[in-house]
Amino acid sequence: MATPNWLSRLVRRAPVIPVVRLQGVIAAEQRQGRLNIAAVAPLLKRAFAIKSAPAIAIIVNSPGGSPVQSRLIGKRIRDLADEHNKPVLVFVEDAAASGGYFIAVAGDEIIADPSSIVGSIGVIMAGFGFVGALQKLGVERRVHTAGINKSTLDPFLPEKPGDVERIKQFELDIHQVFIDVVKTRRGAKLKAADDVLFTGEWWPGLRGIELGLIDTLGDIHEILHTRYGKDVELKMIEPKRGWLSLPRFGFSASGLSADAAATIEDRAIWARFGL
Repeated sequence: MATPNWLSRLVRRAPVIPVVRLQGVIAAEQRQGRLNIAAVAPLLKRAFAIKSAPAIAIIVNSPGGSPVQSRLIGKRIRDLADEHNKPVLVFVEDAAASGGYFIAVAGDEIIADPSSIVGSIGVIMAGFGFVGALQKLGVERRVHTAGINKSTLDPFLPEKPGDVERIKQFELDIHQVFIDVVKTRRGAKLKAADDVLFTGEWWPGLRGIELGLIDTLGDIHEILHTRYGKDVELKMIEPKRGWLSLPRFGFSASGLSADAAATIEDRAIWARFGL
C-alpha cells in the first residue's frame, strides 16, 4: 500500500539547524551589542535544546575583548556540545580575532570567508599618561594607598619599570592560557610554528587555511545546504524581547555620555583590523 503524501512529507522532514549569532565586542558590561556569558548562555541553551538538530551553527563576528568572557563563552559551547553530543560548526564573518578567535576554536570546525580576519592570538593592554598635566592646571592630586603596588600604572605618575614588568607578566600568563586553548582545540591542524601563530598577528581566511587556523572557506548557507540538503532549515536563535528590553524614552546626560564612550571604545577595537 502506498504511503500517503502527508506521511511521506512528515517522515522526510528537512533537518533544522539552530543558528546563534555572536557579534560585537566581548565585555562583561551588560550593554546592547556586547558579548558576554550572561547574554550568550541563554541562546546557547535554547540552541542545544533542539534535540533533532544534527548540528549547531554559530556565527562569530568579533574583534575580541575580555579574555575572561571569551573563555567562559567558549567553555559553555564545549560543555553543551559534549553534553548533547552535537557537532558545532563556527562560521566567521568579518572577523574572529583575539577573543573572537578564542570563541571560534570552541567549534569542531571553523569556516570563514576568504577575506575574513582570523587570529590575533595575543594580549593587549593600553592606557594614557598624563604626567605633569595636573600641575599645569594648578590641581593637586592626593592619593593614599595600603600596599606598595596598589597604584600600579597610575596615569598621573611617571611609569615605573616594576609596574611595567608586572603588567607584562600578567599579559604573558593570559597569553599562555590563550595559546593552550588553541593548541588543545586545533591540535595537529596547526601548520606553523609558535613564533608565527602566537605573535598577535592576524590573517585573512585564505592564509588561515594555510596556517591551520580554520578548516575551510565558505558561508553558512553554502556549507549547510551542501551537507544537509537544499531543504535544510536554519533557525535563528535570538534574544527574547521583554518589556525591560524595549527602548526607553527620555534622556540622561550620564547615560548619553556612557553610550558615547562605549561606542567610541568599540569603534577603536574594530578599527585595529580596518573594520
